[in-house]
Amino acid sequence: MTSSFPASTVLGYPRIGPDRELKRALESYWEGRSGRADLEETARRLREDTWRRLAALGLEGLPSNTFSYYDQVLDTAVLLGAVPGRYRHDDDLATYFAMARGAEGIAPLRMTKWFDTNYHYIVPEIGPDTVFSLDAAKPLAEVREARALGLETRPVLIGPVTFLLLSQAAPGSPDSLGSPDGFTPLDRLDDVVEVYARLLGELAAEGVGWVQLDEPALVADRTPAELAAVEAAYGRLGRLEHRPALLVASYFGDLGDALPVLAGTPVEAVGLDLVRGTAQGVDALAGKTVVAGVVSGRDVWRADLDRALATLHAARERAGRVTVSTSCSLLHVPYDAERETGLDPELRERLAFAEQKVAEVVELAALLTAAPDHPALGRHLPGPAAAPGRPRASRARTAEGRAPYAVRAVAQAEHLKLPLLPVTTIGSFPQTGELRRARAALAAGEIGEAAYESMVRAEIEQVIALQERLGLDVLVHGEPERNDMVQYFAEHLDGFAVTRHGWVQSYGSRCTRPPLLHGDVRRPEPITVRWARYAQSLTSKPVKGMLTGPVTIVAWSFVRDDLPLREVVFQVADAVREEVGDLEEAGVRVIQVDEPALRELVPLRRAEQAAYLEWAVAAYRWATSGVSEHTQIHTHLCYSDADEILAAIDALDADVTSIESARSRGRLLGAVGAFPRGLGPGVYDIHSPRVPGAGEVERLLTEALRTVPAERLWVNPDCGLKTRSYEQVEAALAHVVEAAARLRERHA
Repeated sequence: MTSSFPASTVLGYPRIGPDRELKRALESYWEGRSGRADLEETARRLREDTWRRLAALGLEGLPSNTFSYYDQVLDTAVLLGAVPGRYRHDDDLATYFAMARGAEGIAPLRMTKWFDTNYHYIVPEIGPDTVFSLDAAKPLAEVREARALGLETRPVLIGPVTFLLLSQAAPGSPDSLGSPDGFTPLDRLDDVVEVYARLLGELAAEGVGWVQLDEPALVADRTPAELAAVEAAYGRLGRLEHRPALLVASYFGDLGDALPVLAGTPVEAVGLDLVRGTAQGVDALAGKTVVAGVVSGRDVWRADLDRALATLHAARERAGRVTVSTSCSLLHVPYDAERETGLDPELRERLAFAEQKVAEVVELAALLTAAPDHPALGRHLPGPAAAPGRPRASRARTAEGRAPYAVRAVAQAEHLKLPLLPVTTIGSFPQTGELRRARAALAAGEIGEAAYESMVRAEIEQVIALQERLGLDVLVHGEPERNDMVQYFAEHLDGFAVTRHGWVQSYGSRCTRPPLLHGDVRRPEPITVRWARYAQSLTSKPVKGMLTGPVTIVAWSFVRDDLPLREVVFQVADAVREEVGDLEEAGVRVIQVDEPALRELVPLRRAEQAAYLEWAVAAYRWATSGVSEHTQIHTHLCYSDADEILAAIDALDADVTSIESARSRGRLLGAVGAFPRGLGPGVYDIHSPRVPGAGEVERLLTEALRTVPAERLWVNPDCGLKTRSYEQVEAALAHVVEAAARLRERHA
């Protein structure tokens, strides 16, 4: 076992490929257009390219086991043998993807957000009878793969405490097993730690010097019992006779009460996020290596090198040994800002994507070694604070009160004349290859605006006709003109820039390109009105106007850091409010303003949550409260543990709220209680290729009716249909309409 840690490292790196090579390989494999060997070759090449590039940039500590075909938490479940029996298959990849995406007749595991990011992880199921067994093939294979290139690596794993805290009790778990409040996955800590102990033994036998165990759950509020679990887990692993040295990495905030607990265990290094957190309590780590995360892994702005170096010197003075690192994995940023040749040069100069952040880590490590007295560098390359001009002055925004929901509900019922259990969708319909190619051709100047818009109109006509034929009640135009629910609006608002290659993984093969919100936000002209008006002209049924909410637009962008986040959100809320007003004036009777990121941005510490929720709700209400009582406002939240913020969702005061429910098997319904407005718990998991049968949908709706009165229950998928094929969508929606019709007759 070694005690020296490299001078520079990163906690993780993007894995989808600079040109989304993994996405294409996965989707080709899933669709049967290529075989396992092709997928594995793409994966091997991406890993090799990453290690070689990190080494070429001068990074000393190279991570491994950060690659995943789908998700690192799912990988950990497989590593521990925590595979529910219903997914087991002779083919290990078939088993893996069944857990992630479902299989014939089998729903996938639940999916939710990774802390306060837009990355989604697969939620493991752990029960009192789960049999754990070590499968170390993946981390060992990657160590050997890198070693064949002449490179030594540090395997990265989800730590045992975070793994169990992020898991859910398996269906059918008993009410109690060593816990006064019933069984929780953390009750299985001793068994899981024993598997980790065996893994560390195998890695030591392989000659691995260091292992990284990620414990981001420790930056949230933890109970005394959970802190005791940390002490027990790392006390046990730290006392192993034959093991690699251990780095326990935290990120997304301060360790707080967990810091002295980790300091008291025999681990050799502790990773601290010194961008979102502070160095408070770092003195307790004297004698260990502090892996100091001074380069942000969550934004795209160049680091203030002077400030980072000062932080490093302070940490070294108080704790001793210091390694320079990123604040978290670089999974959350794009690959290389130098590829963005279409951006304004002044803006591009302020950007640092993954490659530039590695270079900053390496440079800071060299400076830390060469400058013991910390001279001023004079090389501050600021982020958006250096944007030309002054930030727009803040102004008061107070939403006028809408009529009470009971009054609005009567007015909307008379105006819309909808049946019981109205069927709708969340907004988007499949984005065909033809649409994507046309959008790319328009951007390249190969076709004109008129030809492109003609194609969009034709697609809207087909989508409206399909919904009418299937019998939906509130229609959508399908959003064929939109590349993404945030990027599309960013392209039409001042203050944003969009990238060409700035892809970031959201889950599995799904990638997004977060816009760069670098200046004051304004709406020069209406954005969605003409498409909504055109769609409504094609049908007598109501067509929803579809907008993304202010919190989500900001949350899913890389945001300037020279203004409080609240003020940036309210600038976007101003623009959304203008769009809502124009939609209503154009005769749109139902307007949906989605806020799937409302839960995502909730601070990890309880002391900070109330203030955030207060202004986030206020921003939404400002954006949506300017309409008459006859106009129905919808919102949508998905895959984000919305049950934890039900009071805030209620306070949004939307007339109808649609939520994810099918994938989590109605988990939220047990918490909603007497939700006082319209509610649409999803009955079709759109993140799986499975097509639910009418009987399955009917069972989900019957369960929902136990909680939600029929007169307030809406019928809809879990999320937008953009990622599915028309064949899947048409079959699924036909079953949804059939199930709703059966129940409508029963409750008429």
